[in-house]
Amino acid sequence: MEEILVLAEHRQGQVRDITFEILTLANRLGIEREATVSVLLSCGGEAYPGEKELAASCDDLLVIGDEGLAHYNADHYLAVLERVLAERRPRFILMGHTSMGMDLAPSLAARLSIPLVTDCLEEEATSGGLQILRQMYGGKIQARISLKPSEQYLLTIRPGCFECRRGQGKSAHLKVLDSHDWTGLRGRRFLEYLETGPADVDIAEADILVSVGRGIGKPENIPLAQEFADAIGATLSCSRPVADEGWLPKSRQVGTSGKTVRPKVYIALGISGAYQHQAGMKNSGTIIAVNKDPQAPIFGFAHYGIIGDVMKVLPILKEKFA
Repeated sequence: MEEILVLAEHRQGQVRDITFEILTLANRLGIEREATVSVLLSCGGEAYPGEKELAASCDDLLVIGDEGLAHYNADHYLAVLERVLAERRPRFILMGHTSMGMDLAPSLAARLSIPLVTDCLEEEATSGGLQILRQMYGGKIQARISLKPSEQYLLTIRPGCFECRRGQGKSAHLKVLDSHDWTGLRGRRFLEYLETGPADVDIAEADILVSVGRGIGKPENIPLAQEFADAIGATLSCSRPVADEGWLPKSRQVGTSGKTVRPKVYIALGISGAYQHQAGMKNSGTIIAVNKDPQAPIFGFAHYGIIGDVMKVLPILKEKFA
């Protein structure tokens, strides 16, 4: 039976959402291909981050507990993964298209001599293998590509493309694998995590986003949008023009050149909905758009829409929710 193996990503004792997003995809592919779903968790010592949630989301939970793996270090991870994956030879290896995945995947694919497809948005099982949906030319084109036949594939998955389900009704078998001998391994060392400043937030973690675009008019109008966001317990984000003008930091930008988000509610204020922006938020639970142009593309995929000037509509919305 084929095996689909997901590389768990954790940080400071917490399994990151991208791992459970990938597991949503992996379990769907597992059903389609009649394959088992495994998770490989590399961590420090005998405390296994997210053990119960991971076990409820896969068929086999493989754990390597070693102080050398407590924090991400490409040299240590490559040494362990090369050995484990060479022994198990899973059909598909999935990891996040995150800073860790982008650092690790190319070297790992080269060491294992297997094909690599990065920044995948969607995967579909076919009789011959997989079809992958990914973007090209800065998000202007979505390409559906068929992979050439291979015994194994390594894929990195863009965050925010799949539902984050912590537990999927499974009960995995726990298997503790042998740790690694680090003798003679010299290279990078983990020093410390540097947290972002208090002004920055991770918009990808927000349940509700209020996102402003060019229609907000000028930077002096940003505080009104922030007040509205605060009134409904939302996080403020923006489209690329607002970030390019410096009205909000780049960390708040949604889209192909910003972040992919999947909040429960996404409120777009004065955003036309260009393709690059759509790609970053189209999987949101409920999309509400406010725009004075009735032909704005965003109305083509929003669940609810208000045609009107943002600066006239926003005070009314704030009053209703304040």
